[in-house]
Amino acid sequence: MEYLKEGDAAPEFTATDQNGEKVSQADFLGKKTILYFYPKDNTPGCTKEACDFRDNYERLTKEGFQVIGVSADTEKSHQKFIDKYTLPFKLISDPDKGMIEKYRAWGPKKFMGREYDGIHRITYVIDEKGKIEKTIAKVKTKEASKQVLEAIA
Repeated sequence: MEYLKEGDAAPEFTATDQNGEKVSQADFLGKKTILYFYPKDNTPGCTKEACDFRDNYERLTKEGFQVIGVSADTEKSHQKFIDKYTLPFKLISDPDKGMIEKYRAWGPKKFMGREYDGIHRITYVIDEKGKIEKTIAKVKTKEASKQVLEAIA
């Protein structure tokens, strides 16, 4: 699968967050953004990844980042996930997968010999001008924030 590359413009999108508020790529301009895509709320790997970003959120914000997660889950599911794990950042709901596809996070996967289409766990670091600064395609769920900090060092 071919992901967005460093230097690519972050694709335009409009979606909603856990509160039903509209979010678009233009909202990210002027800020460094960690935009991470994950398969599903409340699953073991996705919970570890979200909690890693939560546990390192203060350091990431001191480095000038905002953190935003994206999955195809509903706004209601996102809100429950945020409440359950006290996540301090937005989660974007993309049930139609328009944003997920634009960011090339949707595609063929294999699990236990079965092939299917699904959301790939991928993290993009986007600079203040809306360009992809780093692409992290082999995300380690327990070390997601460390991977970002090492990638930009």
